[in-house]
Amino acid sequence: MMESEAIKDIREEVKRYIDHADEKVVKMEYAMLEVDAGNDWWETMPDSIKKEVEEALSQADKGEVISLAEVKKKHPQWFTK
Repeated sequence: MMESEAIKDIREEVKRYIDHADEKVVKMEYAMLEVDAGNDWWETMPDSIKKEVEEALSQADKGEVISLAEVKKKHPQWFTK
């Protein structure tokens, strides 16, 4: 199956982002990938990571988020080709 150009662009942007992300973000991304793989990832995560994920979800529920556009503005070096 042929991958669309939009998906290729998203893949490349995600790769660049992860290459420059801090440890917390990388661990959260890894957890998401584990879910996608069908593993029971939550039970294997350290309590400290569980706490960070729960805090991040709580912040998102409260609307305490920033847009990708704001991240790009603040950290343009993460998004250069």
